[in-house]
Amino acid sequence: MKNIVVIGGGTGTFTVLSALKQYKELNLSAIVSMADDGGSTGRLRDELGVLPPGDVRQCLVALSESDVLMRDLFNYRFSSGALKGHNFGNLFISALEKITGGFDSAVESLEDILKIRGKVVPVTLDKIKLFAEFENGEMMVGEGQIDTSENLLSRKVKRFFLSPQGEVNPKAKEVINEADLIIIGPGDVYTSIIPNFLVNDLADFICSSKAKKVYLCNLMTKFGHSDNFSVADFAVEVEKYLGKNCLDYVVYNDKKPNEELIKKYARKKEYFVNFDKVDFKDKKYKSIGKDLIGEASHDQDKNDEVKRTLVRHNLEKLGKVILSIIKDK
Repeated sequence: MKNIVVIGGGTGTFTVLSALKQYKELNLSAIVSMADDGGSTGRLRDELGVLPPGDVRQCLVALSESDVLMRDLFNYRFSSGALKGHNFGNLFISALEKITGGFDSAVESLEDILKIRGKVVPVTLDKIKLFAEFENGEMMVGEGQIDTSENLLSRKVKRFFLSPQGEVNPKAKEVINEADLIIIGPGDVYTSIIPNFLVNDLADFICSSKAKKVYLCNLMTKFGHSDNFSVADFAVEVEKYLGKNCLDYVVYNDKKPNEELIKKYARKKEYFVNFDKVDFKDKKYKSIGKDLIGEASHDQDKNDEVKRTLVRHNLEKLGKVILSIIKDK
């Protein structure tokens, strides 16, 4: 049995866990960012003083072996009334945190309720907040504000940091120490991935681990965050906060979506992540390019009303690539 640890947050981590759950020979753990403060999660943090439940909920659902109705219930979002915008699963986790006296114990309880195959581990149990400091000395405060910003690149971010920095959850140390493979991403680099590495000592624990370290690159760029980024550019940003030469593999998609989808994304100033073999010269990591595109899916944007077509990873293809890395000597 191989121990696989997935690090990130949001839909990217959900995708990887969903791709790997079918392989019974894998023992899965997810280390999840605790910096989220937008949407339903942000409201619960502000009003109840709880830790952010949203990304943890998605991982729990991804690993759940409960019936479809239970998974749909935890993903259900209220569309009207006083609870409009809130997700049922977020409310449930926050209520459990109050009842059990801690976020960690709430997650453990949900692992039983949802029949989880694996572990979901908050990266820290401290109430952290993400900051972006720009070269002119100005600050942007909060993951929600940073995530929706369209000018991170143009304003030239000097650094990202957490306040307080937060101590690593001991369970995160444990799963990293036992890991055979650590998977980072895909997901928003600055709001889903990097906040994990900013928690005190976590990056050092990862880089010193005996496990192979894999970065799964995004399929598309994000306006104002990763404009014109190539695959290698994404990897550079990850290693900037994780540690130089820490990655062993970088996996990326080498097939373009159809032109109709590319045009839809272009209207939002988001583009296919290009790759250039020259970018990979002199890199410590091994680059693996495969056709990883799945059928386009539909999702709602931030106002929960207007649907958009999304380019997603194909779960079967993604799972096979990860398995090939596990077996790679």
